[in-house]
Amino acid sequence: MFGFRKKNLELDELIAKVSNNLENNYKDEAQAAFKDFENSFKDLLENGKLNDKQVAYYKGKEEAFSSQLKNFTHKDQKVNW
Repeated sequence: MFGFRKKNLELDELIAKVSNNLENNYKDEAQAAFKDFENSFKDLLENGKLNDKQVAYYKGKEEAFSSQLKNFTHKDQKVNW
């Protein structure tokens, strides 16, 4: 009954931060929050802190964010004044 939680609060908070920054078009903050998410996810995986369902769920989130953030930078933008 008191085994693994369905979700991980730390990762959920980081997902919320990435999502919020994406919605508000905060490119640098979204990239930084995603890196924090990736690092935390990696650490939890290496330490066996996530069950199989959690791994699948957060892996899906990681892949979705990764594809969204692939070209989400300031570098490629042209400024038309």
